[in-house]
Amino acid sequence: MWWWVLPAALLIGVAAWSTTEWLLQDLNTLPVPERVSTRIEVARTALAAAAGVGAAVTLMLAVRRQRHQELATAHTTHDAAERRVTELYTKAAEQLGNDQAPVRLAGLYALERLAQDTPALRQTIVNVICSYLRMPYTPPCEDRSKKIRAAQRTSRGLARSDTSGGRDPQEELQVRLTAQRILAAHLRYVASPAARGRWLARRINSDARHWPDIRLDLAGAVLVDFDLGTCRMGNADFGGTTFTGDAWFDEAAFTRTASFIGATFAGDARFDGATFTDHTGFGEATFTGSASFRSTAFTGTVWFVGTTFTSGTRFGEAMGLEAAELGGARVLPVADDVRREWPSAWQVVAGTDGWQTLRLASAQDPEMSTRSLLD
Repeated sequence: MWWWVLPAALLIGVAAWSTTEWLLQDLNTLPVPERVSTRIEVARTALAAAAGVGAAVTLMLAVRRQRHQELATAHTTHDAAERRVTELYTKAAEQLGNDQAPVRLAGLYALERLAQDTPALRQTIVNVICSYLRMPYTPPCEDRSKKIRAAQRTSRGLARSDTSGGRDPQEELQVRLTAQRILAAHLRYVASPAARGRWLARRINSDARHWPDIRLDLAGAVLVDFDLGTCRMGNADFGGTTFTGDAWFDEAAFTRTASFIGATFAGDARFDGATFTDHTGFGEATFTGSASFRSTAFTGTVWFVGTTFTSGTRFGEAMGLEAAELGGARVLPVADDVRREWPSAWQVVAGTDGWQTLRLASAQDPEMSTRSLLD
């Protein structure tokens, strides 16, 4: 710790000695009476030089000590911030496991605020929210008479114990809808308009709430009225997901692989204007309601293998489907008033089991290409 004392003393001594030698090199040329006074002045000058060197060394040591103190303070502050973030994250994650819906909601909002303030934790927090949505869940019954009877039992103190760990289905629905809205709010991306003047360039970024390059893993989840319209995300896994109610992906941008393999769309599914820039899979997916892919752009490989369409479909002006994989894709014949619009590169062929199948139109028989089919 004190290793610097010896070099500093040597440096001061060398400074004093060298100064003295330099000033006394012409001492013999002076008259004898002046030599004594000259030696005194030389000694004073040498001591002043040594003092200057000592002051410089002291200053360097002070700077070094200050630097060490600043680094120690920075590390302490960083460690304290990390501990605080960890504590907040742990507490919020624990709140998600609480049986009370308000506590779970508070946990979700705490995680959202933490992710907004700590970009390094955004993907981790999104993973936690996705994990919550992947938990087993049965949407509440929409039968009005059952709701009335349940309310009556609750008012009389005769409420039956449920199988969801003490969680009220309606309250759990609100918690899940909140989790979905948090994801959508921070994945939604609206490009800022081009600057028309200096003052526009200084505006606050309108997409400060957007979390870029987020990966979604909602495989097997049950999502209710799910809306990712105008959102931008990286990898998105919706394999085996059940979309209860309508699902909106209008003008969404999937910058990496998107998987809807085995997904079930219980309501209408809208992908109008969406962009898929990598591999996209809708294999074994089931569209119970209408499926709309108008003006959708597919850049990578597209799979509709084993996909089932049971209602209206719209693929008007969809791009990138000329080489889509359609093996086993089935279409349920519907009433004449249900409109179906297919890509020009696809054709619908009658099957032997009452269903229709999809396949790529033959290049030798372009008349088989069907832009719009009324079933």
